[in-house]
Amino acid sequence: MDDSEDVPKDFIKLKSEKLSVDEVSELVISPYCGAVSLFIGTTRNNFEGKKVIHLEYEAYTSMAETEIKKICRDVRQKWPSVQHIAVHHRLGVVPVTEASVIIAVSSPHRAESLEAVMYCINTLKASVPIWKKEIYEDEYSWKENKECFWANSEK
Repeated sequence: MDDSEDVPKDFIKLKSEKLSVDEVSELVISPYCGAVSLFIGTTRNNFEGKKVIHLEYEAYTSMAETEIKKICRDVRQKWPSVQHIAVHHRLGVVPVTEASVIIAVSSPHRAESLEAVMYCINTLKASVPIWKKEIYEDEYSWKENKECFWANSEK
């Protein structure tokens, strides 16, 4: 890879197709970096004693992408050594064990990428307009993230 080609990049995608850990991690690999940190959020089969059949996600896509871009800018201010950031979120139906969100960050050393990944997922859950519906055997429930600032401000 030519050094001039490895300028810091952000890869943001919201899609209804299955997410690929390999695809997301490969996006952020850099010859300048010794660390790639990943967060993979998957659908679990239970919530508070109820059997979860699958999740469904909806988003205001353009606003969600704008908010994720802000998160990437914040990461670069807090951790200037971060090279690449990838945030892929699935929309629509997400079966049990499949990924709803994959975040990858590369940096020269592990501390920055690990901290940046944690910041990304926590801030995404708090500020990005993506809504989750849990489908159970005989009912469903729209879930709000406990981190979500607009949900908590109304209580």
